[in-house]
Amino acid sequence: MSDDQKPPVDHKASRSSPKGSRSSNKGVITGVLSAVVILAAGGGAVAATSMVPQPSGGTTMDVRQADVPAGRSLGVCPEPARLVNGTVVGTDADFSPVSTTATSALNAVVLSNPAGTVPGSKVTSLGGDAVAEIAKAPTSTPTPTSGPPVLAAGVASISPVSSPTVVGADPLGNEQASMAAHLSYAATDGDLRGLATAQCQPPGNDAWLLGANTAVGRTSVLNLSNASETPATVNLDLFGYEGQIQAPGARGLLVAPGTTRSINLAGLAPSESQLAVHVRSTGGPVSGTIQQSVLRGLAPGGVEYLSPGDGPSNLQVMSGVDIQDPAATKALAGKSGFADAVPALQIAVPGSTDAVVQVSLYGANGERKLPGGGVVTVKGGSVATLNLEGIPAGTYTVKASSDVAFVASARVTRGAKAEEATDFAWSPASARLGSQHLVAVPRDGQRFLSFGVPEGRGTISYAPVTANGAVGKAVDVDMSGGTTSLIELPAKSGDSPIAGYVVSASGDPIYGALVLGKQGRADVSVVAIQDAAAGLEKVPVSVGY
Repeated sequence: MSDDQKPPVDHKASRSSPKGSRSSNKGVITGVLSAVVILAAGGGAVAATSMVPQPSGGTTMDVRQADVPAGRSLGVCPEPARLVNGTVVGTDADFSPVSTTATSALNAVVLSNPAGTVPGSKVTSLGGDAVAEIAKAPTSTPTPTSGPPVLAAGVASISPVSSPTVVGADPLGNEQASMAAHLSYAATDGDLRGLATAQCQPPGNDAWLLGANTAVGRTSVLNLSNASETPATVNLDLFGYEGQIQAPGARGLLVAPGTTRSINLAGLAPSESQLAVHVRSTGGPVSGTIQQSVLRGLAPGGVEYLSPGDGPSNLQVMSGVDIQDPAATKALAGKSGFADAVPALQIAVPGSTDAVVQVSLYGANGERKLPGGGVVTVKGGSVATLNLEGIPAGTYTVKASSDVAFVASARVTRGAKAEEATDFAWSPASARLGSQHLVAVPRDGQRFLSFGVPEGRGTISYAPVTANGAVGKAVDVDMSGGTTSLIELPAKSGDSPIAGYVVSASGDPIYGALVLGKQGRADVSVVAIQDAAAGLEKVPVSVGY
């Protein structure tokens, strides 16, 4: 084992956010779960009845669709990156003070219904205490007309941010509100120098996170936040290069309501240069991100939030994969401690069957061939990394496919001098774009939308949302198959700063990501575009007597 693969010094302590008042989030998640339980119980009753012999005069009604009440939209935002402190004794992480130049900001956008009514929405602490109001609850909900939609938005910007937050929006007309929120962290000094950003994510009970690294100089801290009123019990499945990692401390992790639990992954899986984490919770749903940072000797190697991507599938697509000059990157990777300072695709196979994965790259001018044909075999239950070497500089969309289900994420790197700070990002696999995705963007720095069409032809439409709540005119871009488009975003639309975008796609599958940076610095971060808000949902119900 080389020096670069030795386990880093780990740290022990525990941390949780203050509970505070939980009135604003009360019933938000548990109410939705209760509705599901009621429907499930109803379905169970029907199923049980069907097993009992029916009277000869019995009648079965036609299957009908029952409305599922829309729940409140939630996005849980991690806290700004913090430096891990202490010594290796356990897995819970203790933190030292942040950098003196560190800045942080939370930007939230809530979209109206087609009639222009913005749902009641606010930002709270994880414990439920009010932080900021985005929009007051409307006194009435006008019915949308048959004409073109008249969209508006509620916008909030908070800086600095000191703890995890929750962005929530009420449903309108029995449809979930369309909302998005984005947390950004940046620093120009200290060990956590670089740019780290994340879209605030809805809580869930199952998530995959790739890109973690616990080798020497690398620190991975899994942050699990519980915004519900129900305790969450979390089990972690860990996968490394040699297979699944059996770590007794990865089972039965309790995350109390209104708290965040931080787990130093080096305490569970030390010296793992490629680590995938499957988060499963029972009880309350949780949101999870990994704070990943790198220190190469005395030079900061970057910081990023690793966010969940698509679950296991036979097809995974990542956009916004920015590749630097290949010659400079190869020279940097040849230096001690810089082997991971190259763009790469990481693949994890959850099952026991090996996966033969075909990888394709699509840039501005079409497909680019990978050395060796882009085929990689990944053993079942393990993680493998395919370096994206010899590819001309540019922004790409990466498509990976296999007959065996897998998960994937792509690494992006910036910086070409060993004596200077470098940075990195991870672009997780995301679903194809549909109608009316909302993307929150930071107010400063370099901002790009990256869209890829692996096959066929499609059209992308994006409209700016400004800080004063106006939704601007949409711009349509026609894209041919096998290409990627990178669109630089302006700071303002008219006289108002841009807070986000409404993105829609039509035609063949299109995938998208937000690529962020800082002028004159190596900072980089990539955020996949999240799914659009769900409309009115129905479930089949059969009644007989």
